[in-house]
Amino acid sequence: MEFAQLGRTGLKVSRFCLGTMNFGPQTSEEDSFAIMDKALELGINFFDTANVYGWKLGEGITENIVGRWFAQGGGRREKTVIATKVFGRMGEWPNQSRLSALHIREACEASLKRMQTDHIDLYQMHHVDRNTPWEEIWQAMDVLVQQGKVLYVGSSNFAGWHIAKAQETAKARHFMGLTSEQSLYSLNDRMIEMEVIPACKEYGLGLIPWSPLSGGLLGGVLQKIKAGRRASDDMKKKIEKKHASLKAWEKFCKDMGEQPADVALAWLLANPIVTAPIIGPRTMEQLKGSLRAFKIKLNKDAMKEIDAIWPGPGGEAPEAYAW
Repeated sequence: MEFAQLGRTGLKVSRFCLGTMNFGPQTSEEDSFAIMDKALELGINFFDTANVYGWKLGEGITENIVGRWFAQGGGRREKTVIATKVFGRMGEWPNQSRLSALHIREACEASLKRMQTDHIDLYQMHHVDRNTPWEEIWQAMDVLVQQGKVLYVGSSNFAGWHIAKAQETAKARHFMGLTSEQSLYSLNDRMIEMEVIPACKEYGLGLIPWSPLSGGLLGGVLQKIKAGRRASDDMKKKIEKKHASLKAWEKFCKDMGEQPADVALAWLLANPIVTAPIIGPRTMEQLKGSLRAFKIKLNKDAMKEIDAIWPGPGGEAPEAYAW
């Protein structure tokens, strides 16, 4: 396994982050435990979850599964860099969501209890909260850091200017601020190249791409459907819209002798700003198979051909749309 420092921090994390969103809704607890054990065995030390995962209001199903896995001991907690999130609705009362100081405090305590740990390594804001001032957010996070309950703070789904505002406000408080941004990023979703990635570079944030296969679109979807796999109506619409690109993409990967999912992950790993794409295996086979991406090296000609199939926004702003 390859490792990288998380942004400008001294924290070393594996270059794959194990996403746990399927644990509970799609993957049984027993299988989830086996996948997490195997991930550690393979050298993956970076796990991502969220208090809302499990998708039953206020239950924190996935965090509870992670907590029961930690409780087995054997160095599981000590070997794992655990990242979770705050923002989503965890109850019906008005302060049980978003980023008020009250909710940050209560959500952190609840996540610690569910995961049976005394600290969260990376506490991520799941979305920007336009109704809460940064002074309030950073005061709440600063208290958690001073108490030792949170070590690093990250963001998710922030725009570039949100990152800038957050960091400048943190700087005024002599607080480290954000250490990472978790964004939607894949060959099919490259809009963050305009402003989010430049902001991450400027402020020294690690980039953690979520949905690196664009919901399965980049994982050989045409060949899977041809083999008889049924696609959802939503996926069928995406395939119809992107059919020409998908046909060229899967041919490109076939000519390389590689699986499309592995090449899509390799493309992300080749970007120096990317710390660790989030892989969300439902099965052990998916987990082990994804490691092939580390063996794939894309030269300049390959990268140029990939850009032709999946063009980005044209570079960074403002040159992407102006002179």
